[in-house]
Amino acid sequence: MEKEKLKIAFYWSASCGGCEIAVLDINEKILDVVAKADIVFWPVAIDTKYKDVEAMPDKSIDVSFCNGAIRNSENEKIVKLLRRKSKIIVAFGSCACDGCVKGLANLWDRETVFERVYSETPSTENAEFVMPQTHFKAEEGELELPEFYDTVKTLPQTIDVDYTISGCPPPIPSIILMFEALLNGKLPPKGSSFLPNKSVCDECPREKKNRQLTEIKRIYEIEDDGKTCFWDQGVICMGPATRAGCGAQCPNVNIPCTGCDGPGPRVIDQGAAAISALASIATNPDVVKQVVDPIGTFYKYSLANSILRRKVKK
Repeated sequence: MEKEKLKIAFYWSASCGGCEIAVLDINEKILDVVAKADIVFWPVAIDTKYKDVEAMPDKSIDVSFCNGAIRNSENEKIVKLLRRKSKIIVAFGSCACDGCVKGLANLWDRETVFERVYSETPSTENAEFVMPQTHFKAEEGELELPEFYDTVKTLPQTIDVDYTISGCPPPIPSIILMFEALLNGKLPPKGSSFLPNKSVCDECPREKKNRQLTEIKRIYEIEDDGKTCFWDQGVICMGPATRAGCGAQCPNVNIPCTGCDGPGPRVIDQGAAAISALASIATNPDVVKQVVDPIGTFYKYSLANSILRRKVKK
């Protein structure tokens, strides 16, 4: 008797779509997946409706891969629905795991965001200052929009998550590792990450030298030799505070790590860990003050998942 195929689902919340593409970037390995699994829900690729998912028995989906941060009420409703319908939930990508770049919106609140987008931008004509509304009565009936939340949240802040695989998008070798573990029934303990248990620095071939930082420079201000650690050249690199898995792709093409794979092993707050690394090699406290855009530098991908989480408006 032929073994029943696994049922898998994909869902995107607030995301750019790069994680959806990364799933297909495993190339011919996708054939191994479709041979053993049926996709029952994937809004970007197949026309399954929310009502179809609601009609499924609880725990009938073997695994759901959820990417994107939680930005509005629709995002929250659907991930909670998938949690009820799924045996396993995987937080897939930096947005789901850490909030990613859109988490930087937590430096403002909903009112400030709406004012900027619908009033202040040079290309906007909105003399009546019309703002999005959750409900609006029109001739055709009542129209409804999801509620836009004040704060960007991560997936684990919203539902119970079984596994994580961060990255913007997740590294292809780690995606393959994840699918192989799923299809072969060899999943690691709950709470595991499919990224390696080491930092980007462990994968980076650049040579570390004197470790004394007297001045902070931007990448365009140095003549990079392609061999020396960026820190030794005065350029901030998030490698020490970032989990490995990418093969140090950015440093290998002469770009410092920006931290997209999220906090490294045993790192609670990615930004704080990077600031600590900077302070430990700075020759004096004034060096730290030279950082341009500290939040965007140290919390580019993980503000929503940090101890700070958001700016408090007084």
